[in-house]
Amino acid sequence: MSKKKKTYSAEFKSKVVLELLSEEQTIAQIASKYEISAKSLIDWKKQFLDNASLVFDRVQKGARNKRLRATY
Repeated sequence: MSKKKKTYSAEFKSKVVLELLSEEQTIAQIASKYEISAKSLIDWKKQFLDNASLVFDRVQKGARNKRLRATY
């Protein structure tokens, strides 16, 4: 019987990665806690950190667009 691949929400992944970044537990401990492979956690962390700057890009673009709309 084949195992069905689990899918996780972006919110869940963010929560787990933030927990990982807090460094209160090891990767192995968090992987065991959530029954996720350490490899998946490492991949999620890399993806999270690689895209962290996008949050600030969106905030800045949103603020700039809001200022432009206010001038009309």
